[in-house]
Amino acid sequence: MGSHAAHEHKSHAPRTVGCMVITCSDTRTPDTDTSGQLIHKLLRQFGHEVISYHLVKDEPAQITGRIAEGLANKAVQAIIINGGTGISKRDSTFEAVDAMLEKRLVGFGEIFRYLTYQDIGSPAIMSRATAGIIKGRILFSTPGSENAVRLAMEKLILPELGHLVKELTK
Repeated sequence: MGSHAAHEHKSHAPRTVGCMVITCSDTRTPDTDTSGQLIHKLLRQFGHEVISYHLVKDEPAQITGRIAEGLANKAVQAIIINGGTGISKRDSTFEAVDAMLEKRLVGFGEIFRYLTYQDIGSPAIMSRATAGIIKGRILFSTPGSENAVRLAMEKLILPELGHLVKELTK
């Protein structure tokens, strides 16, 4: 699809998307959740609405419970999760999210790791960032560091958020 055709295709996408933000962390508080705060700030800067925000422990039941709450709210069109995507024993966000996805957008994780590799090199292989579709909603799961959140939001999520929501309503 040429540049003009891609622009035309995206031009019919919603300008405002209702989002739920979830931070998965055993150590952060609402005051120290700089990554969650960054997601809020960037969503608002781009004209999107933060419907709800939750800070949960990296426990699968807490994560899936919050996702289920978001899915029950018709105003939530996208869920953006940060944290718990590494490989330590406590990192369980990927498993919780992956088990719920109906369709996976494998390109998100692949491109995220590629961009991360360009920045930090081989440690990028430890990221289990993922995205997919669940009950007609888009879900993104990113690492919890501010740099990772900024990269995912600015390079991948924000440029496509409205377009993805539009595609899901076809």
